[in-house]
Amino acid sequence: MPIYEFRCAACGRISEYLFLSRTEEASPVCRRCGSPEMTRVLSRVRVRLSEETRLERLADPARWGDLDENDPKSVVRMLKKLGPELGEDFEGDVDELVEEALAEEEEGAGGEEEDLE
Repeated sequence: MPIYEFRCAACGRISEYLFLSRTEEASPVCRRCGSPEMTRVLSRVRVRLSEETRLERLADPARWGDLDENDPKSVVRMLKKLGPELGEDFEGDVDELVEEALAEEEEGAGGEEEDLE
């Protein structure tokens, strides 16, 4: 059962459509604006990876070479990549989660400095 992608000429949105056979006539309608003016686009190849392969890719140090754990934006980028790979759906926005963690860390560091004085 082939899945084809079509781009709407009116709004530009790309949508996927499942056809039950290759001989079925393709006449999709845009799901956003309802326009019948759709053109087929070349789709990316999708490959389903095994759990082992996904974990091996995550362990590759080259993939995380640009990670700077002292830069919150770098950590956010890493989390945004890592979440879908692990199948995690973070509750709330990743940026908010990182900001909360940084605020807690700063509060904890501030308290330690006061104890030392």
